Amino acid sequence: MSKELSRGISLELTEEVTPDKTAEAIGSGMLPVYATPAMIALMENCACNSILDHLEDGQGSVGISMNVEHVSATAEGRQVRAVATLDEVDGRRLVFRVEAYDDAGLIGKGTHERFIINNERFLEKAKSK
Repeated sequence: MSKELSRGISLELTEEVTPDKTAEAIGSGMLPVYATPAMIALMENCACNSILDHLEDGQGSVGISMNVEHVSATAEGRQVRAVATLDEVDGRRLVFRVEAYDDAGLIGKGTHERFIINNERFLEKAKSK
């Protein structure tokens, strides 16, 4: 099913808190601070991309759950670094530990689950609904 998909696979990505990534712009709050949905998207992007080299041709993965706490605000113009680490492989179900940091420390943490899929079959099923 997959090539050497094992615990410990990890990826780190960084982005700047730009005006379009604030709670005010996204609509998840009223202040110009890093939006929780933006943080979650960065975390999920880390998890998704961390396993790409470990999947067979035609395979992909989809997010099936996210359980995250946003514990500290980050002002516009600052950098955010997210890390996703594969903690559990249960057949096609993957569980990641996700964390996000700014230069002052931890801003978010939690778990994210993904499921390995056959891209073509998944799209066919989605289109047939």
